Amino acid sequence: MKGHIIINKDLCKECHLCIHFCPKDHIVPTKEYNIQGYRPVAVHEGTECTGCGICATMCPDVAIEVYRE
Repeated sequence: MKGHIIINKDLCKECHLCIHFCPKDHIVPTKEYNIQGYRPVAVHEGTECTGCGICATMCPDVAIEVYRE
């Protein structure tokens, strides 16, 4: 199964739990700042998402949506 994620950068508070738990290293930190003053995470374009949903489950700020194809 293939998936993709959408990250709401304005909700992300840079906890990096999604990065830590993603089994495919599909999420990476960024250097840009969001409206809250945090550096949100982003999708690493060189990897594929499996749609497992662990990132969204771990995100305490509900900043990640997972879609499966």
